[in-house]
Amino acid sequence: MKFSEKLKKLRQEHNLTQDDLAEKIYVTRTAISKWETDNGYPSIESLKMLAKLFNVTIDQLISDEDIKNKEDLELKNSKINHYIALGGLGISIVCIICLFFVKSAIWFGVVTGLAILGACLYFAFTQLALTYYKDKKLSKKQQTYNKFREILSAILIFLVLFTVVRNI
Repeated sequence: MKFSEKLKKLRQEHNLTQDDLAEKIYVTRTAISKWETDNGYPSIESLKMLAKLFNVTIDQLISDEDIKNKEDLELKNSKINHYIALGGLGISIVCIICLFFVKSAIWFGVVTGLAILGACLYFAFTQLALTYYKDKKLSKKQQTYNKFREILSAILIFLVLFTVVRNI
């Protein structure tokens, strides 16, 4: 039985609504709903509170299938973050190129803002994508790629700032 099914069954056996359970373990009802529909997983702290509340062990709450599902969800989120980061990189590169051709002060400000936004998106979402991989044993190729991404983040932010300062 999956975690989501176990949680719903235990909650119903204890005559608790999702709101009641959420209040008892200090989370939102939406979180409980996500857990029960297999769209998310609780933190370790929430698992401890659930186990204590329902008088079961954490091992009884989760199964091997749940652990695999959580890893799959983390990998999926990491990939989404990676694609958002690449989008930010693309926005920044296009805006940096455009800054050399923009003559209007208003458009220069708009394009500069977009370039900075793209650089920030790239930097932030690259870091979010790397969070999943930092706990895993990576090959030399993956480690090199991750270092490259971090260096590229720094270069991109430098280029945006350099272009802005140069044109002011």
